[in-house]
Amino acid sequence: MRNGTTSFDAIILGAGAAGLMCAAVAGQRGRRVLLVDHADEPGKKILISGGGRCNFTNVHAGPQNYLSANPHFMKSALGRYTPADFVALVDEHRIAWHEKTLGQLFCDNSARQIVAMLLAECEKGGVTLQLGETVGQVAHTDGRFCVRVGERSLEAPQLVLATGGPSIPKLGATGFAYDLARRFGLKVVEPRPALVPLTLSGEEALFRELSGVATEVVARSGSARFREAALFTHRGMSGPAILQVSSYWRHGQAIAIDFLPDDEPGWLVTEKRFRPRATAAATLRSKLPVRLADTLGQRLGLSGELGSITDRRLQGAGATLAGWTFRPNGTEGFAKAEVTVGGIATAGLSSQTMAARHLPGLFCIGEAVDVTGWLGGYNFQWAWASGWAAGQVL
Repeated sequence: MRNGTTSFDAIILGAGAAGLMCAAVAGQRGRRVLLVDHADEPGKKILISGGGRCNFTNVHAGPQNYLSANPHFMKSALGRYTPADFVALVDEHRIAWHEKTLGQLFCDNSARQIVAMLLAECEKGGVTLQLGETVGQVAHTDGRFCVRVGERSLEAPQLVLATGGPSIPKLGATGFAYDLARRFGLKVVEPRPALVPLTLSGEEALFRELSGVATEVVARSGSARFREAALFTHRGMSGPAILQVSSYWRHGQAIAIDFLPDDEPGWLVTEKRFRPRATAAATLRSKLPVRLADTLGQRLGLSGELGSITDRRLQGAGATLAGWTFRPNGTEGFAKAEVTVGGIATAGLSSQTMAARHLPGLFCIGEAVDVTGWLGGYNFQWAWASGWAAGQVL
């Protein structure tokens, strides 16, 4: 303690996935670490993820699964702390897990096991945890960061920004990290909601009557392409395929949906050859949920027996079903976004250590940084990897 100020080797702001990992790693290296969060408990996003079972990583996680202004930035951290490394930690704590589709790993029981594991690792490193107190003034003078937390004055030569982005504000998420980063001379790539439902209006609003209908599709936005389920909602579209393309979508752009990804555009003509007496409605219903089949058939103007419809019309209808275009009018915003695209610009950070290039002792990790993963455990893997990278050098 100096002049009523408590000193640490490092202060980490944010007790989410990245902050907890960073604190545990640095603490176990012998550093005196303070981990601060304004929430009353740590790891709130961890607790709600994966339906309460935490999709804690993805076995396929690699640079190709992330968005960033610099698509190479995440290579170093992801390459040095891999999904297998985190799984080894999970196994060490005897947490049962299973793999779902597309390489997603979940706890068998509860996400609370992951939070408990990280807290145990922090305890092993002697980390001091301070929860439920607002961070006030943060300053940098004479090579030290001075932080006001509640009624306490704290200082350390190293400060880590791990408070995430503004997605899911009901959990206390804010743009606090961006404000601090700008104050200390770092640039911020404009943040926007990601992994978020898209909204429809106007003529496309009639699809709202399909609310609750889900089907497997291929969704495309620009060059991004995802094959997973799409879900119609009372406001527009959601489901894994839509959440994935939402990270790439920009206002004014269209998204394309292939409702029958296993069929060629000419499949309706083929069906007509073999079953000319089959109705168009029955044919579509054999491929899609009934309500969706009927709505699409009406929009395409398909009625009667296939044999009564020209090949040209059937060919066109098949092509439309393979590339149905929607033009969303927006998203459901940060309130429903699982993560944030954009954030603290990577140009000002070291890809190996997450340290600010121009200000020794400042580090930025996790979702606060302009690195955004796909749906399916990728964002947690970035949190573990970036937190580990910074923890190695604090």
